[in-house]
Amino acid sequence: MLKKCNFCGSFESRDNPLIAGQDGSVYICKNCIVTAYKILFGDEEKEESELTLDYLPTPKELKAILDEYVIGQEEAKKVFSVAVYNHYKRIFKQPEFESEDDTEIAKSNVLFIGPTGSGKTLMAQTMAKVLDVPLAISDATSLTEAGYVGEDVENILTRLYFAADEDIKKTERGIVFVDEIDKIARLGENRSITRDVSGEGVQQALLKIIEGSVVNISPKGGRKHPNQEFIPIDTSNILFICGGAFDGLNEIIKRRLGGNVLGFGQEKRSKKEEENLLRYVETEDLVHYGLIPELIGRLHMIATLNPLGREDMVRILTEPKNALVKQYKKLFAMDGVELTFEREALEAIADLAIKRRTGARGLRSIMEEIMVDIMFNLPEYKGYEVVITKDVVEKKSEPILIKKEQQSA
Repeated sequence: MLKKCNFCGSFESRDNPLIAGQDGSVYICKNCIVTAYKILFGDEEKEESELTLDYLPTPKELKAILDEYVIGQEEAKKVFSVAVYNHYKRIFKQPEFESEDDTEIAKSNVLFIGPTGSGKTLMAQTMAKVLDVPLAISDATSLTEAGYVGEDVENILTRLYFAADEDIKKTERGIVFVDEIDKIARLGENRSITRDVSGEGVQQALLKIIEGSVVNISPKGGRKHPNQEFIPIDTSNILFICGGAFDGLNEIIKRRLGGNVLGFGQEKRSKKEEENLLRYVETEDLVHYGLIPELIGRLHMIATLNPLGREDMVRILTEPKNALVKQYKKLFAMDGVELTFEREALEAIADLAIKRRTGARGLRSIMEEIMVDIMFNLPEYKGYEVVITKDVVEKKSEPILIKKEQQSA
């Protein structure tokens, strides 16, 4: 006798197996189980996976979370937190107020200006992780105008689409970080009569995507082809963050502020003030640098990041949740070795990073250089405390080994 489902009446098959009840007289098929699950949990699960206003942290809470991962840059974190909060509040709260008047809130894209290794990418990554939204990071230097060798600007959205597990709705509420935006600045303020393949033309191509429009992307990535199927993505609710080091922008700001005026009575700025001139950046400075006014007009909020000093570097090594020192201590603990860094050693590592002008990004490579020989012999140090001193960093000396007392049973 063939068994059949007591709910839908279908007979048992290889693709649709049956599950028997306790007494073996009642059966339910796989298809009915899946349908029942969707009825009971499908909609609720969908709501939980999406960002809602009830779960959107306030600007203060967002900044507090950034503080756990990003050291310093207080003003930039504040600007970024407000921009993100307003962006997602606009998405989820605006429909409730649409009936009151015709006012439509525009989205606030962000421009990060700061030296390499100051935390621009880390802030974007942390925010996407906190809000559980997809993030796509692209390098502007690889983008070219359509028809030239290189990446189409639309490939930025293709990356976001794959980061969202090919879910269009999630894609349209994600975050795009375009790094090295300063590298596509045009060479002069006067428009060129010839095509600038990797400069102004790319800026023009970015305008439509950043402002908000329906863009057709290739589901398989790569170049566009006439017979290829496209997926329409609405960028109106995608938050765009552009970042760049903008080397030389300080000089443009200094000239505008009168820093190069010769003669008596001129106030000389301190070295720290000279380094922090980016805080005085104006739209006209960015136009002088080579960004087109139309692009600047779509990056409404500008956040400047300061160069990291020695104390900032030491804090980056020790304080964040994923700090390098904490990572190495954990690696050593796995082999039964205790790792200790002297304060002078941490300061020496920070000085090396500042000297190399690599910012916080260069700390890992410096640490790897210092620790590689020690970690090569790490299993032999079991039961010891390894102390990293200033001489270990600067002179490649051997670390101090302290025998740990055996704990009595």
